Amino acid sequence: MEQNGENHLKDPLLQADGGGSGASPAGPSPRKERKTRKVMFNVRGISCASCAVSIETVVAGLKGVESISVSPLQGQAVVQYRPEETDARTVKEAIEGLNFEVDELQEQEIAVCRLRIKGMACTSCSESVERALQMVPGVKKAAVGLALEEAKVHFDPNITSRDLIIEAIEDAGFGADLISSGDDVNKVHLKLVGVSSPEDIKLIQSVLDSVEGVNNVECDTAGQTIIVAYDPDVTGPRLLIQCIQDAAQPPKYFNASLYSPPKQREAERHHEIRNYRNQFLWSCLFSVPVFMFSMVLPMISPFGDWLFYKVCNNMTIGMLLRWLLCSPVQFIIGWRFYVGAYHALKRGYSNMDVLVALGTNAAYFYSVYIILKALTSNSFEGQDFFETSAMLISFILLGKYLEVVAKGKTSDALSKLTELAPETACLLTLDKDGNAISETEISTQLLQRNDVIKIVPGEKVPVDGVVIKGQSHVNESMITGEARPIAKKPGDKVIGGTVNDNGCIIVKVTHVGSETALSQIVQLVEAAQLARAPVQKLADKISRFFVPTVVVAAFLTWLGWFVAGQFDIYPREWIPKAMDSFELALQFGISVLVVACPCALGLATPTAVMVATGKGASQGVLIKGGNALEKAHKVKAIIFDKTGTLTVGKPSVVQTKVFSKIPLLELCDLAAGAEVNSEHPLSKAIVEYTKKLREQYGSHSDHMMESKDFEVHPGAGVSANVEGKLVLVGNKRLMQEFEVPISSEVEGHMSETEELARTCVLVAIDRTICGALAVSDPLKPEAGRAISYLSSMGISSIMVTGDNWATAKSIAKEVGISTVFAEIDPVGKAEKIKDLQMKGLTVAMVGDGINDSPALAAADVGLAIGAGTDVAIEAADIVLMRSSLEDVITAIDLSRKTLSRIRLNYVWALGYNILGMPVAAGVLFPFTGIRLPPWLAGACMAASSVSVVCSSLLLQLYKKPLRVEEVAGPKNDPDLV
Repeated sequence: MEQNGENHLKDPLLQADGGGSGASPAGPSPRKERKTRKVMFNVRGISCASCAVSIETVVAGLKGVESISVSPLQGQAVVQYRPEETDARTVKEAIEGLNFEVDELQEQEIAVCRLRIKGMACTSCSESVERALQMVPGVKKAAVGLALEEAKVHFDPNITSRDLIIEAIEDAGFGADLISSGDDVNKVHLKLVGVSSPEDIKLIQSVLDSVEGVNNVECDTAGQTIIVAYDPDVTGPRLLIQCIQDAAQPPKYFNASLYSPPKQREAERHHEIRNYRNQFLWSCLFSVPVFMFSMVLPMISPFGDWLFYKVCNNMTIGMLLRWLLCSPVQFIIGWRFYVGAYHALKRGYSNMDVLVALGTNAAYFYSVYIILKALTSNSFEGQDFFETSAMLISFILLGKYLEVVAKGKTSDALSKLTELAPETACLLTLDKDGNAISETEISTQLLQRNDVIKIVPGEKVPVDGVVIKGQSHVNESMITGEARPIAKKPGDKVIGGTVNDNGCIIVKVTHVGSETALSQIVQLVEAAQLARAPVQKLADKISRFFVPTVVVAAFLTWLGWFVAGQFDIYPREWIPKAMDSFELALQFGISVLVVACPCALGLATPTAVMVATGKGASQGVLIKGGNALEKAHKVKAIIFDKTGTLTVGKPSVVQTKVFSKIPLLELCDLAAGAEVNSEHPLSKAIVEYTKKLREQYGSHSDHMMESKDFEVHPGAGVSANVEGKLVLVGNKRLMQEFEVPISSEVEGHMSETEELARTCVLVAIDRTICGALAVSDPLKPEAGRAISYLSSMGISSIMVTGDNWATAKSIAKEVGISTVFAEIDPVGKAEKIKDLQMKGLTVAMVGDGINDSPALAAADVGLAIGAGTDVAIEAADIVLMRSSLEDVITAIDLSRKTLSRIRLNYVWALGYNILGMPVAAGVLFPFTGIRLPPWLAGACMAASSVSVVCSSLLLQLYKKPLRVEEVAGPKNDPDLV
């Protein structure tokens, strides 16, 4: 990773979606900001000041309203209220009660929550949940992931709440539990000690509420636990525990310790697996005897003869036993299918539960009819189908059990990531001179920003930080996929979850909790797994008419066979012994009902996306959702930025030339004074060179000259007023913009420099070119092979850079790129991408800097180098953690393999239904005598879902197509870096 100076200690290693952090230490407490909310209404019909007064009087009288201001001229009302006592809807209704029209709320506050959804079986279920959520007033956006079994909801807290959202899901027939909300980014769970009464809990809660930086406090009086959401910029868990201890008045004594609640996702996954397993075993306890009494013992004489003994009229012992054993399976174990079908039909859609309920009910109640006829007649003979109903439910439960086991393995990569961070850390206490005076082993969860920790060889790095003392190599393969240990020295960043190899390092903590790179990777991957890929639309469209079509097909199958049998269209010998034409037709109809499987279609895409994004994360490639994954496989052209993408991104000044009598040090001081405010790698190189030049001249000051009127000229350079002089640092275009004359001597020097693949940076003072700095940035060692491999994949590579033509062509020739665009500003890069898109090409952009963000956003697929800027990472669709070009190939190859796997899943799921339904309908029966009994059709349906999930799991075996092994040499030694 790149170096990180003291002024970057609070920059996240990976910027999370949704923006920045909370308040700074000097600012007000976020908790205090949240105690009241402000909402603005457009009110029509205010004709005079008395109207405004009447509105203010009524609204001010509402409980929880702190203030209201009404502007008759603008027709607006601004209300400040306490959300725990009232809400915006109540205020709006109060104003409407005065016969004023109130428009939609302005400046809506958007909150986000993640929910665990229980009971989803297929795409129809996830669509039903999504529709139910979107119908809730105040919900702006809802995304439901079938494979992940989660929903992410964006809503206006002024209009609705998390409880109402959960209630809407439950009304739709599904279970819902809150996983997280937007205001619990950093939470600590504490177990209280010494608390003896509810008053003690209230005292502790009030003390914590008053702590600066505490956002929310939740208490569980029964369990004596407390959950505190806090801002890590302001406070930390150790301070909170100290506050709890200080709250006790002698002789009382309070204390708190970390409490780890059970992992909800894992607990629920294990519960679901255990539940399906137990239900299957219970169903087998009844179904196996039913199967034996129906299909096995009657064939074995004399062991099965007792089953034909008549109890009453023509009802036999076998019939009675099968009925008694099948009923618990149908109505107790199979009750879940009735509930699912009821809620589905109530909402106006159909799902797998509807098919199973129809099929099993048809078999069961027809069998009950047979028994009742046999009971009341001494001449009636008929065959019951109780084994069909019982075995069908058993096989479907077996399939669901295997499916949830397999689905659990799709998130294995993500689970492994979350377990990387160690449980404890070695905290150092320093004296005023920075020397360690004590060491304490504490839980990683108790670490706070700016803590100093010691990491010895072989230990894991607990959280993100920056090395302040010591040198070592750190194995980052588990985060970035980089096989070689990375040299670390003072000023370098370290990532939580990585392993310290061979040296003791002292690290200052910069990010804790959800702000660590590891946590943000997990959040990004979870969001990606929740996002629906466009290819999923095929399954969504099919699911809308799938079940009704199957029901119609089953009815037509029954009707066709029944009519054909009644009119003797087929020979009577086709009808199995002990059956009539109605029963044969009914078996075919039930088989069609239960063989069709919408679940396999629904799981084809999300399971593959889950495995692929998790596998990508373990390889150092973070893919932001199924949309990016799907687009990446279509890429036909890749645009590369030069600096920091094709090159290492750490340029250095290798040559200087002075064109006037100004001393070199003064020239560089002025140039560095102008460049110090720029983030561009070339700027950093000039500043670094100036510092080294000062050391050579005996000056050790790092302070640069003060500059004013600093301005960045994209694609050209910078200008600033330094020490009262206009300083221009940039290329030829910048000089032309400011009408600076360029002599033949300068032109000649520029040509010589650019022919050597170096960038010539001109320095002009008061509109006169006084010198030039030649900056060289070495190529990445894997650049040539990566471009060559992309070419073999049928992808053309293009270089677009703001650098001069000569340098750009030289670099492009060295790596094997034939198409080059040079001297292009950031907007121009985006325009080049649009030009290529107009030709019908799917274009990817690989970049790392702020100036690449417009192009990254314009491209069909934006790939950001992980060591680049947060703005670039935010704009990109795929983040390459390792900054290696071979990962560009990995991202595209993984997307191609994933889409290929999704297509294979669809071929299997659709092919299974297309082939299975005709076979179940008896198409082969007239020619071969082969028919699919309903219980076997149910087993096939269960197997189809399991096979699709297992097919997706094969992506776990994915390996990178290209590995450029760099030879570790002296350059990796921290002593020589």
